[in-house]
Amino acid sequence: MNFSLYKQMMKVNIKGMFNYAIGAAFYMILMVWVYPSIAKTAKPLNDMLKVMPAGMTRAFNMQSGFGSFETYISGEFYGLLFTLIVSIFCVMIPIQLIAKLVDQGSMAYLLTTPTTRGKVAFTQASVFLSGLILISAITTVCGIIGVHIFIDDSSSFHVNRFIQLNVAAFALFFALGGISFLISSLSNDEKKALGISGGIIFGFYSLDIIGKISEKVDWIKHFTIFTLYSPSEIVVGKADLTNDCAILFFIGIVAFVVSILAFRKRDLPL
Repeated sequence: MNFSLYKQMMKVNIKGMFNYAIGAAFYMILMVWVYPSIAKTAKPLNDMLKVMPAGMTRAFNMQSGFGSFETYISGEFYGLLFTLIVSIFCVMIPIQLIAKLVDQGSMAYLLTTPTTRGKVAFTQASVFLSGLILISAITTVCGIIGVHIFIDDSSSFHVNRFIQLNVAAFALFFALGGISFLISSLSNDEKKALGISGGIIFGFYSLDIIGKISEKVDWIKHFTIFTLYSPSEIVVGKADLTNDCAILFFIGIVAFVVSILAFRKRDLPL
């Protein structure tokens, strides 16, 4: 790793990283704040979910209902808001760290310094992962603090399940970020890289929703890694968390390694 480059890139991107982290934390706190009101109407809400098509509840990770804070937050936050916020981060930041610099010609200037392409790519990947860790850590801490501030009966809060939710989410975004970083490492054009990366990641998300809505097309789930992320099943202990996270981390590691190797060998525009 090139530590001088790492510090410079963190300085350039830290504001954007904090914006994503603060945005995710804000929605987390908001969800925790309104939960006591939701809990008072949990029975009619659960009854309403029972009459909804099963595919709709599966698509939006609401099949566990509103019986506890964990089941509520798994659907309302981790199944939708957090996924969308951090997916955007996983599209934007890797493209800015590699493809944007190549497109603007800054990468060619950077490589004239006494460093290797491999170190540059590894350093940029480390910058992205630092941002992802920052977002995950702030969101997790804000969730735990928020529960103890806004929920009277915080003793019923299963902190282990909550942490498992965040670990699973981190594994998903690690894989998505790796895919986006790979596309960025192979691209000369920032806009094209952004379009391809966004198309793949949000295409995965769309396929996951379609596969859950109807059992007739549930075979689609084999073509999206979002199938390995099931917040509603994690909080009730039905998910194969170890296996799913292992696969997601494996996808991410392979993507980052291939990204670095590809960037070392490819031709860059002058």
